Amino acid sequence: MVTSTKTTTPRIDVYTRVTNQIVESLEQGVRPWMKPWNAEHAAGRITRPLRHNGTPYQGINILMLWASAELAGYACPFWLTYKQAQELGGQVRKGEKGSPVVYANTFKRTETNDEGEEIEENIPYLKEYTVFNAEQCDGLPKHFSTLAEPPKENLQRIEQAEAFFGSTNADVRIGGNQAYYAIGSDHIQMPPLECFVDAESNAATLCHELCHWTRHMSRLNRDLGRKKWGDAGYAMEELVAELGSAFLCADLAITPEIRDDHASYVASWLKVLQDDKRAIFSAASLASKAVEFLHGLQPQPEATA
Repeated sequence: MVTSTKTTTPRIDVYTRVTNQIVESLEQGVRPWMKPWNAEHAAGRITRPLRHNGTPYQGINILMLWASAELAGYACPFWLTYKQAQELGGQVRKGEKGSPVVYANTFKRTETNDEGEEIEENIPYLKEYTVFNAEQCDGLPKHFSTLAEPPKENLQRIEQAEAFFGSTNADVRIGGNQAYYAIGSDHIQMPPLECFVDAESNAATLCHELCHWTRHMSRLNRDLGRKKWGDAGYAMEELVAELGSAFLCADLAITPEIRDDHASYVASWLKVLQDDKRAIFSAASLASKAVEFLHGLQPQPEATA
């Protein structure tokens, strides 16, 4: 019998455990959010982890489930609770070990201040639960195990990405040999396509800079306290853009080469994560919000009468 054990671990242990796993990967020179996952599955070559109903996971759960899939070698992006597998007519195989995900919420607490007034506070908390990859289950509907058709030509996939970029109406200027976002002039600078190893690396770089672009005060107004190059606020903003780029690449079916120019950031990311066990959770949440903002700029399908 497969059991899904309910944990009563204090929430700080969740932050610590997940952060330690990511720190360990970074110390080995591996960025756990930048791996060419093999998705020989109907969902495509690379995708975010998906709930049983096809809804993509958000925030830190993307990193947690990508890491679990990489460790176990799962190609299928679908994850289900034990009960969900049963409700779909399937069954988690005996002896299979689940993977942890977290659910963030708040509860209200009323306290009395020094003046005798009652003050209501929203207290954030994390609840941890267990999910299983569809490859750990038997008897699920066919679409959970259908293999993908051969990947489409790169040109068609990149054209789709270019259309996505164009719909943001960001001011993207081509020229020079550096990629960056300048908040003062609110523009993105990109080297010519010929400067990149391939078209996917070019598109992934623009994904990264677009995530920076969302921090402008007229958009998400994201201020992480950066004062100068290399400080903690700078490193945190780079981590948000790095994760956001990985999430957006997954959404756009882009599998880029790992960028050598970001190797220098690893030390600063390590310091941020080691100083604050909640930093990776915050960065993943902010990255998801940046990607959602960019998706919100895309043309919306017309409602049918």
